[in-house]
Amino acid sequence: MKHQLMFLFLAIVLSVPARSDVLSEWVGSEIDEHEAEYSELAMDLWRWSELGYREVKSSRAMQQQLGSEGFEIERSVAGLPTAFVASYGQGEPIIGVLAEFDALPGLSQVAEPIRKARVEGAAGQACGHHLFGSGSTAAAITVAKWLKKNGKSGTIRLYGTPAEEGGSGKVYMVREGLFEDVDTVLHWHPADRNASGNATTLANKSAKFRFSGIASHASAAPEMGRSALDGVEAMNSMVNQLREHVPTDTRIHYVITDGGDVPNVVPAHAEVYYMVRSSDAGSLSPIWNRVEQAARGAAMGTGTEVNWEVIHGNHSTLPNRTLSEKTHGFLDYFGGVVYNEEEKKFSQTIQATYTSKLKTKLPDAATILPYSRKIFATPASTDVGDVSWYVPTTGLMTATWVPGTSPHSWQAVAAGGMSIGHKGMLLAAKVIARTAIDLIESPDTVARAKVEFEERRGEGFVYEPLLGDRDPPLDYRAPKSN
Repeated sequence: MKHQLMFLFLAIVLSVPARSDVLSEWVGSEIDEHEAEYSELAMDLWRWSELGYREVKSSRAMQQQLGSEGFEIERSVAGLPTAFVASYGQGEPIIGVLAEFDALPGLSQVAEPIRKARVEGAAGQACGHHLFGSGSTAAAITVAKWLKKNGKSGTIRLYGTPAEEGGSGKVYMVREGLFEDVDTVLHWHPADRNASGNATTLANKSAKFRFSGIASHASAAPEMGRSALDGVEAMNSMVNQLREHVPTDTRIHYVITDGGDVPNVVPAHAEVYYMVRSSDAGSLSPIWNRVEQAARGAAMGTGTEVNWEVIHGNHSTLPNRTLSEKTHGFLDYFGGVVYNEEEKKFSQTIQATYTSKLKTKLPDAATILPYSRKIFATPASTDVGDVSWYVPTTGLMTATWVPGTSPHSWQAVAAGGMSIGHKGMLLAAKVIARTAIDLIESPDTVARAKVEFEERRGEGFVYEPLLGDRDPPLDYRAPKSN
Protein backbone atom coordinates (compact mmCIF):
# COMPACT_ATOMS: atom_id res chain seq x y z
CA MET A 1 0.00 0.00 0.00
CA LYS A 2 2.87 2.33 0.92
CA HIS A 3 4.52 1.68 -2.45
CA GLN A 4 1.23 2.35 -4.28
CA LEU A 5 0.81 5.68 -2.50
CA MET A 6 4.40 6.65 -3.30
CA PHE A 7 3.84 5.82 -6.99
CA LEU A 8 0.67 7.90 -7.06
CA PHE A 9 2.46 10.83 -5.43
CA LEU A 10 5.29 10.67 -7.94
CA ALA A 11 2.84 10.48 -10.85
CA ILE A 12 1.07 13.61 -9.65
CA VAL A 13 4.32 15.45 -9.10
CA LEU A 14 5.64 14.51 -12.51
CA SER A 15 2.47 15.74 -14.23
CA VAL A 16 2.97 19.27 -12.90
CA PRO A 17 5.92 21.36 -14.11
CA ALA A 18 8.32 22.73 -11.56
CA ARG A 19 8.02 26.41 -10.69
CA SER A 20 11.56 26.96 -11.91
CA ASP A 21 10.85 25.51 -15.36
CA VAL A 22 13.28 27.39 -17.60
CA LEU A 23 11.73 26.00 -20.78
CA SER A 24 8.27 27.20 -19.77
CA GLU A 25 9.71 30.62 -19.09
CA TRP A 26 11.26 30.65 -22.56
CA VAL A 27 7.93 29.66 -24.15
CA GLY A 28 6.11 32.40 -22.25
CA SER A 29 8.69 35.05 -23.15
CA GLU A 30 8.78 34.00 -26.81
CA ILE A 31 5.01 34.33 -27.18
CA ASP A 32 4.84 37.57 -25.21
CA GLU A 33 7.55 39.04 -27.43
CA HIS A 34 5.33 38.50 -30.48
CA GLU A 35 2.07 39.44 -28.76
CA ALA A 36 1.39 42.30 -31.17
CA GLU A 37 1.57 40.23 -34.36
CA TYR A 38 -0.55 37.37 -32.97
CA SER A 39 -3.14 39.86 -31.73
CA GLU A 40 -3.08 41.57 -35.14
CA LEU A 41 -3.73 38.23 -36.86
CA ALA A 42 -6.61 37.54 -34.48
CA MET A 43 -8.11 40.95 -35.18
CA ASP A 44 -7.87 40.44 -38.93
CA LEU A 45 -9.88 37.23 -38.56
CA TRP A 46 -12.29 39.05 -36.22
CA ARG A 47 -12.87 41.89 -38.70
CA TRP A 48 -13.32 39.55 -41.66
CA SER A 49 -15.60 37.11 -39.76
CA GLU A 50 -15.89 34.69 -42.67
CA LEU A 51 -18.44 31.87 -42.62
CA GLY A 52 -17.74 28.15 -42.95
CA TYR A 53 -15.97 27.03 -46.15
CA ARG A 54 -15.81 30.69 -47.20
CA GLU A 55 -12.86 31.70 -44.93
CA VAL A 56 -10.59 32.60 -47.88
CA LYS A 57 -8.81 35.61 -46.36
CA SER A 58 -8.58 34.08 -42.89
CA SER A 59 -7.05 30.85 -44.15
CA ARG A 60 -4.62 32.70 -46.41
CA ALA A 61 -3.43 34.99 -43.60
CA MET A 62 -2.71 32.06 -41.29
CA GLN A 63 -0.89 30.20 -44.05
CA GLN A 64 1.24 33.25 -44.83
CA GLN A 65 2.29 33.66 -41.21
CA LEU A 66 3.18 29.98 -40.87
CA GLY A 67 4.93 29.92 -44.23
CA SER A 68 7.09 32.90 -43.25
CA GLU A 69 8.37 30.80 -40.33
CA GLY A 70 9.45 27.92 -42.54
CA PHE A 71 6.37 25.70 -42.39
CA GLU A 72 5.56 23.54 -45.41
CA ILE A 73 1.95 24.16 -46.42
CA GLU A 74 -0.47 21.70 -48.04
CA ARG A 75 -3.42 23.70 -49.33
CA SER A 76 -7.05 22.85 -50.11
CA VAL A 77 -6.77 19.43 -48.49
CA ALA A 78 -9.63 16.89 -48.32
CA GLY A 79 -11.50 18.75 -51.05
CA LEU A 80 -11.92 21.81 -48.77
CA PRO A 81 -10.71 25.05 -50.41
CA THR A 82 -9.88 26.77 -47.11
CA ALA A 83 -8.43 23.77 -45.25
CA PHE A 84 -4.67 23.35 -44.96
CA VAL A 85 -1.93 21.44 -43.16
CA ALA A 86 1.24 23.26 -42.09
CA SER A 87 4.22 21.15 -41.00
CA TYR A 88 7.62 21.93 -39.50
CA GLY A 89 10.38 19.55 -38.50
CA GLN A 90 11.34 15.99 -39.28
CA GLY A 91 10.76 12.62 -37.72
CA GLU A 92 8.71 11.46 -34.76
CA PRO A 93 6.75 12.16 -32.73
CA ILE A 94 4.28 14.07 -34.86
CA ILE A 95 2.24 16.44 -32.69
CA GLY A 96 -0.89 17.89 -34.25
CA VAL A 97 -2.42 21.23 -33.24
CA LEU A 98 -5.94 22.17 -34.35
CA ALA A 99 -6.90 25.66 -35.52
CA GLU A 100 -10.36 26.99 -36.38
CA PHE A 101 -11.32 30.30 -37.96
CA ASP A 102 -14.97 30.36 -39.12
CA ALA A 103 -17.56 32.82 -37.78
CA LEU A 104 -21.30 32.66 -37.10
CA PRO A 105 -23.99 34.39 -39.18
CA GLY A 106 -25.89 37.42 -37.92
CA LEU A 107 -23.73 38.17 -34.88
CA SER A 108 -21.73 41.20 -35.97
CA GLN A 109 -20.69 43.26 -32.96
CA VAL A 110 -18.29 46.08 -32.11
CA ALA A 111 -15.68 45.60 -29.39
CA GLU A 112 -17.77 47.46 -26.84
CA PRO A 113 -19.87 46.29 -23.86
CA ILE A 114 -23.13 47.40 -25.49
CA ARG A 115 -25.13 45.63 -28.20
CA LYS A 116 -24.18 47.33 -31.44
CA ALA A 117 -23.56 45.67 -34.80
CA ARG A 118 -20.30 46.52 -36.53
CA VAL A 119 -21.96 45.70 -39.87
CA GLU A 120 -25.72 45.22 -39.68
CA GLY A 121 -26.74 41.64 -40.48
CA ALA A 122 -23.14 40.46 -40.95
CA ALA A 123 -21.35 37.55 -39.30
CA GLY A 124 -19.38 37.72 -36.07
CA GLN A 125 -16.76 35.68 -34.21
CA ALA A 126 -19.23 34.62 -31.53
CA CYS A 127 -17.38 31.40 -30.71
CA GLY A 128 -13.94 32.97 -30.68
CA HIS A 129 -12.52 31.00 -33.58
CA HIS A 130 -10.38 33.98 -34.60
CA LEU A 131 -8.59 33.55 -31.27
CA PHE A 132 -8.49 29.77 -31.75
CA GLY A 133 -6.83 30.21 -35.14
CA SER A 134 -4.28 32.81 -34.12
CA GLY A 135 -3.50 31.22 -30.74
CA SER A 136 -2.83 27.82 -32.30
CA THR A 137 -0.69 29.48 -34.96
CA ALA A 138 1.35 31.15 -32.21
CA ALA A 139 1.79 27.83 -30.41
CA ALA A 140 2.91 25.98 -33.55
CA ILE A 141 5.41 28.69 -34.51
CA THR A 142 6.86 28.68 -30.98
CA VAL A 143 7.38 24.91 -31.11
CA ALA A 144 9.01 25.24 -34.53
CA LYS A 145 11.46 27.82 -33.15
CA TRP A 146 12.31 25.47 -30.30
CA LEU A 147 12.89 22.56 -32.71
CA LYS A 148 15.20 24.72 -34.82
CA LYS A 149 17.02 26.18 -31.82
CA ASN A 150 17.71 22.79 -30.22
CA GLY A 151 18.11 20.59 -33.30
CA LYS A 152 15.52 18.17 -31.95
CA SER A 153 13.84 15.40 -33.92
CA GLY A 154 10.08 15.75 -34.11
CA THR A 155 7.33 17.38 -36.15
CA ILE A 156 4.79 20.03 -35.26
CA ARG A 157 1.80 20.04 -37.57
CA LEU A 158 -0.94 22.66 -37.54
CA TYR A 159 -4.28 21.73 -39.07
CA GLY A 160 -6.26 24.65 -40.46
CA THR A 161 -9.79 23.32 -40.08
CA PRO A 162 -12.70 25.25 -41.63
CA ALA A 163 -16.44 25.21 -40.97
CA GLU A 164 -16.55 23.86 -37.44
CA GLU A 165 -19.90 25.61 -36.99
CA GLY A 166 -22.17 23.06 -38.64
CA GLY A 167 -19.92 22.12 -41.53
CA SER A 168 -17.84 19.34 -39.91
CA GLY A 169 -14.63 20.35 -41.65
CA LYS A 170 -12.46 18.12 -39.47
CA VAL A 171 -14.57 15.05 -40.28
CA TYR A 172 -13.63 15.27 -43.96
CA MET A 173 -9.99 15.70 -43.00
CA VAL A 174 -10.14 12.62 -40.77
CA ARG A 175 -11.98 10.69 -43.46
CA GLU A 176 -9.27 11.64 -45.95
CA GLY A 177 -6.58 10.10 -43.71
CA LEU A 178 -4.82 13.37 -42.86
CA PHE A 179 -4.36 12.28 -39.22
CA GLU A 180 -3.14 8.79 -40.09
CA ASP A 181 0.48 9.28 -38.93
CA VAL A 182 -0.15 11.71 -36.05
CA ASP A 183 0.87 10.63 -32.53
CA THR A 184 -1.19 13.08 -30.45
CA VAL A 185 -3.40 16.11 -31.08
CA LEU A 186 -3.78 19.26 -28.96
CA HIS A 187 -6.51 21.87 -29.16
CA TRP A 188 -8.10 24.61 -27.11
CA HIS A 189 -11.23 26.74 -27.16
CA PRO A 190 -12.19 30.24 -26.05
CA ALA A 191 -14.35 30.30 -22.92
CA ASP A 192 -15.28 32.32 -19.85
CA ARG A 193 -12.94 30.36 -17.55
CA ASN A 194 -9.62 28.51 -17.45
CA ALA A 195 -9.79 24.74 -17.26
CA SER A 196 -8.21 21.58 -18.55
CA GLY A 197 -9.90 18.32 -17.71
CA ASN A 198 -11.66 15.29 -19.04
CA ALA A 199 -14.74 16.73 -20.65
CA THR A 200 -16.66 14.95 -23.35
CA THR A 201 -19.11 16.56 -25.74
CA LEU A 202 -22.33 15.37 -27.34
CA ALA A 203 -22.41 13.56 -30.65
CA ASN A 204 -24.62 15.36 -33.15
CA LYS A 205 -26.08 15.06 -36.63
CA SER A 206 -28.01 17.46 -38.82
CA ALA A 207 -29.98 17.32 -42.05
CA LYS A 208 -32.25 19.46 -44.20
CA PHE A 209 -35.61 17.75 -44.77
CA ARG A 210 -37.21 18.92 -48.02
CA PHE A 211 -40.91 18.32 -48.64
CA SER A 212 -42.46 18.51 -52.11
CA GLY A 213 -46.20 18.98 -52.67
CA ILE A 214 -48.56 20.43 -55.28
CA ALA A 215 -49.19 24.15 -55.65
CA SER A 216 -52.74 25.42 -55.97
CA HIS A 217 -54.89 28.44 -55.23
CA ALA A 218 -55.35 28.34 -51.48
CA SER A 219 -58.94 29.63 -51.70
CA ALA A 220 -60.31 28.85 -55.19
CA ALA A 221 -59.00 25.29 -55.41
CA PRO A 222 -57.53 24.15 -52.07
CA GLU A 223 -58.56 20.54 -52.77
CA MET A 224 -56.14 20.45 -55.70
CA GLY A 225 -53.15 21.30 -53.55
CA ARG A 226 -50.86 19.24 -51.32
CA SER A 227 -49.02 21.49 -48.90
CA ALA A 228 -45.31 20.89 -48.42
CA LEU A 229 -45.56 23.15 -45.37
CA ASP A 230 -48.15 20.76 -43.89
CA GLY A 231 -45.50 18.05 -44.26
CA VAL A 232 -42.96 20.16 -42.35
CA GLU A 233 -45.44 21.00 -39.59
CA ALA A 234 -46.59 17.39 -39.26
CA MET A 235 -42.98 16.27 -38.93
CA ASN A 236 -42.28 18.94 -36.33
CA SER A 237 -45.33 17.85 -34.32
CA MET A 238 -44.18 14.23 -34.23
CA VAL A 239 -40.59 15.13 -33.36
CA ASN A 240 -41.77 17.41 -30.55
CA GLN A 241 -43.73 14.46 -29.12
CA LEU A 242 -40.55 12.39 -29.42
CA ARG A 243 -38.83 14.71 -26.94
CA GLU A 244 -40.64 12.92 -24.08
CA HIS A 245 -39.15 9.59 -25.10
CA VAL A 246 -35.43 10.23 -25.44
CA PRO A 247 -32.57 10.18 -22.90
CA THR A 248 -32.29 13.30 -20.74
CA ASP A 249 -29.03 14.43 -22.37
CA THR A 250 -30.62 14.47 -25.84
CA ARG A 251 -31.12 17.82 -27.57
CA ILE A 252 -33.28 18.35 -30.65
CA HIS A 253 -33.25 21.68 -32.51
CA TYR A 254 -34.93 22.79 -35.73
CA VAL A 255 -35.65 25.85 -37.85
CA ILE A 256 -38.03 26.14 -40.80
CA THR A 257 -35.82 27.45 -43.60
CA ASP A 258 -38.51 27.48 -46.30
CA GLY A 259 -42.22 27.70 -45.57
CA GLY A 260 -43.55 28.96 -48.88
CA ASP A 261 -43.79 32.47 -50.29
CA VAL A 262 -47.35 33.77 -49.91
CA PRO A 263 -50.37 32.51 -47.94
CA ASN A 264 -52.75 32.32 -50.92
CA VAL A 265 -50.62 29.71 -52.71
CA VAL A 266 -50.44 26.17 -51.34
CA PRO A 267 -46.66 25.70 -50.89
CA ALA A 268 -45.20 23.19 -53.30
CA HIS A 269 -41.85 23.25 -51.49
CA ALA A 270 -40.86 23.56 -47.83
CA GLU A 271 -37.76 22.76 -45.81
CA VAL A 272 -36.92 22.20 -42.17
CA TYR A 273 -33.35 22.02 -40.82
CA TYR A 274 -32.86 19.58 -37.91
CA MET A 275 -29.98 18.95 -35.50
CA VAL A 276 -29.99 16.15 -32.93
CA ARG A 277 -27.47 15.68 -30.13
CA SER A 278 -26.90 12.76 -27.78
CA SER A 279 -24.17 11.39 -25.53
CA ASP A 280 -22.38 9.34 -28.18
CA ALA A 281 -22.77 7.91 -31.66
CA GLY A 282 -24.35 4.71 -30.31
CA SER A 283 -27.21 6.52 -28.55
CA LEU A 284 -27.61 9.10 -31.32
CA SER A 285 -28.27 6.59 -34.08
CA PRO A 286 -31.67 5.21 -32.91
CA ILE A 287 -32.94 8.72 -32.09
CA TRP A 288 -31.95 9.97 -35.52
CA ASN A 289 -33.69 6.98 -37.12
CA ARG A 290 -36.93 8.00 -35.39
CA VAL A 291 -36.57 11.57 -36.72
CA GLU A 292 -36.28 10.12 -40.21
CA GLN A 293 -39.36 7.95 -39.55
CA ALA A 294 -41.26 11.07 -38.52
CA ALA A 295 -40.34 12.66 -41.86
CA ARG A 296 -41.60 9.65 -43.79
CA GLY A 297 -44.81 9.53 -41.75
CA ALA A 298 -45.41 13.25 -42.24
CA ALA A 299 -45.05 12.90 -45.99
CA MET A 300 -47.41 9.94 -46.09
CA GLY A 301 -50.05 11.69 -44.00
CA THR A 302 -50.00 14.93 -45.99
CA GLY A 303 -49.77 13.45 -49.46
CA THR A 304 -46.35 14.94 -50.06
CA GLU A 305 -42.89 13.59 -50.76
CA VAL A 306 -39.76 14.06 -48.67
CA ASN A 307 -36.03 13.66 -49.07
CA TRP A 308 -33.21 14.86 -46.91
CA GLU A 309 -29.59 15.87 -47.11
CA VAL A 310 -27.29 15.12 -44.17
CA ILE A 311 -25.32 18.33 -43.59
CA HIS A 312 -22.98 17.29 -40.82
CA GLY A 313 -22.34 14.72 -38.12
CA ASN A 314 -19.84 14.68 -35.25
CA HIS A 315 -18.78 12.05 -32.76
CA SER A 316 -18.56 12.83 -29.06
CA THR A 317 -15.08 13.70 -27.79
CA LEU A 318 -12.97 10.93 -26.27
CA PRO A 319 -11.01 12.13 -23.21
CA ASN A 320 -7.39 11.19 -22.57
CA ARG A 321 -6.24 11.62 -18.96
CA THR A 322 -2.57 11.07 -19.80
CA LEU A 323 -2.63 14.14 -22.03
CA SER A 324 -5.05 16.26 -19.98
CA GLU A 325 -2.86 15.99 -16.91
CA LYS A 326 -0.04 17.48 -18.93
CA THR A 327 -2.05 20.42 -20.23
CA HIS A 328 -3.46 21.13 -16.79
CA GLY A 329 0.01 21.18 -15.26
CA PHE A 330 1.20 23.82 -17.72
CA LEU A 331 -2.04 25.79 -17.47
CA ASP A 332 -1.54 25.95 -13.74
CA TYR A 333 2.06 27.02 -14.28
CA PHE A 334 1.27 29.95 -16.56
CA GLY A 335 -1.73 31.07 -14.51
CA GLY A 336 -4.93 32.86 -15.46
CA VAL A 337 -5.90 36.17 -17.05
CA VAL A 338 -5.43 39.32 -14.96
CA TYR A 339 -7.59 42.32 -15.89
CA ASN A 340 -6.35 45.91 -15.80
CA GLU A 341 -8.68 48.72 -14.68
CA GLU A 342 -10.09 49.30 -18.17
CA GLU A 343 -10.81 45.58 -18.58
CA LYS A 344 -12.44 45.42 -15.16
CA LYS A 345 -14.81 48.24 -16.16
CA PHE A 346 -15.57 46.48 -19.46
CA SER A 347 -16.25 43.25 -17.55
CA GLN A 348 -18.65 44.87 -15.09
CA THR A 349 -20.55 46.67 -17.83
CA ILE A 350 -20.98 43.60 -19.97
CA GLN A 351 -22.05 41.40 -17.04
CA ALA A 352 -24.90 43.85 -16.42
CA THR A 353 -26.28 42.95 -19.88
CA TYR A 354 -26.88 39.29 -19.08
CA THR A 355 -30.57 38.41 -19.29
CA SER A 356 -30.15 35.74 -16.62
CA LYS A 357 -28.68 37.05 -13.39
CA LEU A 358 -25.80 35.01 -12.07
CA LYS A 359 -26.99 33.09 -9.04
CA THR A 360 -23.74 31.35 -8.27
CA LYS A 361 -20.32 32.87 -7.84
CA LEU A 362 -18.26 32.31 -10.96
CA PRO A 363 -14.51 31.82 -10.98
CA ASP A 364 -12.78 34.99 -12.10
CA ALA A 365 -10.58 35.09 -15.19
CA ALA A 366 -7.43 34.78 -13.08
CA THR A 367 -8.50 31.46 -11.53
CA ILE A 368 -7.40 28.05 -12.80
CA LEU A 369 -10.12 25.53 -12.05
CA PRO A 370 -8.92 22.44 -10.15
CA TYR A 371 -8.09 19.36 -12.18
CA SER A 372 -10.39 16.36 -11.87
CA ARG A 373 -9.79 12.89 -13.26
CA LYS A 374 -13.55 12.41 -13.45
CA ILE A 375 -15.02 12.41 -16.95
CA PHE A 376 -17.87 14.89 -17.27
CA ALA A 377 -20.22 15.73 -20.14
CA THR A 378 -20.80 19.16 -21.65
CA PRO A 379 -23.90 19.98 -23.74
CA ALA A 380 -21.91 21.28 -26.71
CA SER A 381 -20.77 19.44 -29.84
CA THR A 382 -17.68 19.75 -32.00
CA ASP A 383 -15.99 18.05 -34.92
CA VAL A 384 -12.93 17.72 -32.68
CA GLY A 385 -14.80 14.62 -31.50
CA ASP A 386 -14.03 12.76 -34.72
CA VAL A 387 -10.32 13.57 -34.38
CA SER A 388 -10.37 12.30 -30.79
CA TRP A 389 -11.69 8.87 -31.87
CA TYR A 390 -8.90 8.65 -34.46
CA VAL A 391 -5.84 9.83 -32.51
CA PRO A 392 -5.16 10.57 -28.79
CA THR A 393 -6.44 14.10 -28.24
CA THR A 394 -6.83 16.60 -25.43
CA GLY A 395 -7.89 20.22 -25.09
CA LEU A 396 -8.28 23.11 -22.69
CA MET A 397 -10.27 26.31 -22.23
CA THR A 398 -8.98 29.76 -21.38
CA ALA A 399 -10.82 32.90 -20.29
CA THR A 400 -11.11 34.90 -23.49
CA TRP A 401 -14.59 36.12 -22.48
CA VAL A 402 -15.92 37.81 -19.38
CA PRO A 403 -16.97 35.21 -16.76
CA GLY A 404 -20.62 34.28 -17.28
CA THR A 405 -20.58 34.94 -21.03
CA SER A 406 -22.43 32.47 -23.22
CA PRO A 407 -20.82 31.25 -26.42
CA HIS A 408 -22.57 32.34 -29.62
CA SER A 409 -23.48 35.71 -28.11
CA TRP A 410 -22.71 39.33 -28.95
CA GLN A 411 -20.94 39.56 -25.59
CA ALA A 412 -18.49 36.89 -26.75
CA VAL A 413 -17.82 38.81 -29.98
CA ALA A 414 -17.21 42.03 -28.04
CA ALA A 415 -14.67 40.56 -25.61
CA GLY A 416 -12.96 38.65 -28.40
CA GLY A 417 -12.33 41.92 -30.21
CA MET A 418 -10.30 43.54 -27.43
CA SER A 419 -7.54 42.84 -24.95
CA ILE A 420 -9.54 40.45 -22.75
CA GLY A 421 -9.80 38.01 -25.63
CA HIS A 422 -6.18 38.48 -26.64
CA LYS A 423 -4.87 37.74 -23.13
CA GLY A 424 -6.79 34.46 -22.97
CA MET A 425 -5.55 33.55 -26.45
CA LEU A 426 -1.90 34.08 -25.52
CA LEU A 427 -2.34 31.97 -22.39
CA ALA A 428 -3.71 29.11 -24.50
CA ALA A 429 -0.83 29.46 -26.96
CA LYS A 430 1.70 29.10 -24.14
CA VAL A 431 0.02 25.98 -22.74
CA ILE A 432 -0.34 24.31 -26.15
CA ALA A 433 3.25 25.10 -27.13
CA ARG A 434 4.73 23.91 -23.84
CA THR A 435 2.65 20.72 -23.86
CA ALA A 436 3.72 19.94 -27.43
CA ILE A 437 7.39 20.38 -26.52
CA ASP A 438 6.95 18.15 -23.49
CA LEU A 439 5.41 15.42 -25.64
CA ILE A 440 8.25 15.65 -28.16
CA GLU A 441 10.71 15.19 -25.30
CA SER A 442 8.68 12.46 -23.56
CA PRO A 443 8.12 9.39 -25.78
CA ASP A 444 6.92 7.48 -22.71
CA THR A 445 4.04 9.94 -22.24
CA VAL A 446 3.04 9.56 -25.89
CA ALA A 447 3.13 5.77 -25.54
CA ARG A 448 0.94 5.87 -22.41
CA ALA A 449 -1.52 8.18 -24.15
CA LYS A 450 -1.83 5.70 -27.01
CA VAL A 451 -2.43 2.77 -24.66
CA GLU A 452 -5.17 4.71 -22.85
CA PHE A 453 -6.64 5.73 -26.20
CA GLU A 454 -6.99 2.13 -27.38
CA GLU A 455 -8.52 1.08 -24.05
CA ARG A 456 -11.13 3.85 -24.19
CA ARG A 457 -12.09 3.11 -27.78
CA GLY A 458 -12.60 -0.54 -26.95
CA GLU A 459 -11.57 -3.70 -28.74
CA GLY A 460 -12.63 -3.89 -32.36
CA PHE A 461 -13.57 -0.22 -32.68
CA VAL A 462 -13.79 1.00 -36.26
CA TYR A 463 -14.23 4.70 -36.92
CA GLU A 464 -17.16 5.58 -39.16
CA PRO A 465 -18.12 9.19 -39.93
CA LEU A 466 -21.71 10.00 -38.98
CA LEU A 467 -22.13 12.06 -42.14
CA GLY A 468 -21.43 9.03 -44.32
CA ASP A 469 -19.70 9.35 -47.67
CA ARG A 470 -21.27 12.63 -48.76
CA ASP A 471 -19.15 15.35 -50.35
CA PRO A 472 -18.39 18.43 -48.26
CA PRO A 473 -21.33 20.90 -48.29
CA LEU A 474 -19.22 23.80 -49.50
CA ASP A 475 -22.27 26.01 -50.07
CA TYR A 476 -24.02 25.42 -46.73
CA ARG A 477 -23.31 29.02 -45.69
CA ALA A 478 -24.02 30.52 -49.09
CA PRO A 479 -26.21 33.64 -48.99
CA LYS A 480 -29.91 32.99 -49.52
CA SER A 481 -31.20 34.00 -52.94
CA ASN A 482 -34.21 36.31 -53.13
